[in-house]
Amino acid sequence: MSSKTDQMNQSYVDSQEKQKMLYKRTLIIISISQIFGGAGLAAGVTVGALLAQQMLGTDAFAGVPSGLFTLGSAGAALIVGRLSQRYGRRTGLTAGFMIGGLGAIGVIMAAIINSVFLLFASLLIYGAGTATNLQARYAGTDLANNKQRATAISITMVFTTFGAVAGPNLVNVMGDFALSIGVPSLAGPFILSAAAFILAGLVLFVLLRPDPLVIARAIEASKQESNRLGYSADTEQMVNKRGIIVGAAIMVLTQIVMVAIMTMTPVHMRHHGHDLGEIGLVIGFHIAAMYLPSLVTGVLVDKFGRTAMAIASGATLLLAGLISAIAPGDSMILLVIALSLLGLGWNFGLISGTALIVDSTDTSNRAKTQGTVDVLIALSGASGGALSGMIVAGSSYTALSFIGGLLSLLLIPVVIWSRGSDK
Repeated sequence: MSSKTDQMNQSYVDSQEKQKMLYKRTLIIISISQIFGGAGLAAGVTVGALLAQQMLGTDAFAGVPSGLFTLGSAGAALIVGRLSQRYGRRTGLTAGFMIGGLGAIGVIMAAIINSVFLLFASLLIYGAGTATNLQARYAGTDLANNKQRATAISITMVFTTFGAVAGPNLVNVMGDFALSIGVPSLAGPFILSAAAFILAGLVLFVLLRPDPLVIARAIEASKQESNRLGYSADTEQMVNKRGIIVGAAIMVLTQIVMVAIMTMTPVHMRHHGHDLGEIGLVIGFHIAAMYLPSLVTGVLVDKFGRTAMAIASGATLLLAGLISAIAPGDSMILLVIALSLLGLGWNFGLISGTALIVDSTDTSNRAKTQGTVDVLIALSGASGGALSGMIVAGSSYTALSFIGGLLSLLLIPVVIWSRGSDK
């Protein structure tokens, strides 16, 4: 079996045509899994804070669910990155989605028995699906050249939109379904999350063969064998610590701002009389803006450079924070605009930062580094989510939005320092 696998891998190493075909096939498979993954992620994000608010009876800890599943995603990102580095993308991504599905099932059980402890523990595990959904964007880049990388990232993120928009807009439907089977309505979206994450894992387990990262490693090993001196020079150029630091900083800052404001928006809207359908609509627009512009964003990042789009990210997030701060609580239009800009700013930052990470690594350390960076992103999101509820409880949603917008300005010194590593 091992011999047959080696022969198959070698056939891809020897044929650029087969490499191109595998690159396209990988993008299709990852995109399909992202549809399910996006639905699983978005459904839980929409009602997580409301479920905690209902079970705890206070707003002060409404940001804790977002903090917990992003904290859980930090540990999962590390594990998925290590598994992918050692065994390939198929193993790492499949495991992550399956664990996320189990976490969603735990949330449902917690709501049924009204156990806050089980809720918080399950949200940690649920974070594995969030981390895996995010890490899947890297798989499409394994066989891409440096002029295709941001575009490859963006293609998989575009397909996340289909599930991500459907998830929030199925909140009422899943709530009614949950009630019909004796489950609290706010746990309904997690039924969708459980099914979606498990389906995403099955798609990858069955279809992601041969593994793109394994093939990419074989291709680099072949180049090393044929030209050791030339390859060593290339490797020295590709492994760029400065680029890794800058890419990580861009994604961490955008994640903090996005998660903090997004987490408390459903609670803010509920206080102003909006129902679950209206909340789902606003979050749906937000998540659509996070992913749908990706195809254009990827082209722009590849054409104009990583740091130029990072500047655009900071400006867009600042505008989002200012609009959400001044928008009346009963204004659906302004809330939709603000949350859409929030998603768009995150999109610019994530794709430009991700492209920098891929540019700055090679296959010998890429998956491991990507996992480590995603840990930082998840921890920053956890901090933003947990602190957002406390800021709103101690001050207001307006103050939170102003703070988030001003924080995005920190991208400017990061971009100035990064000029030397822009592509």
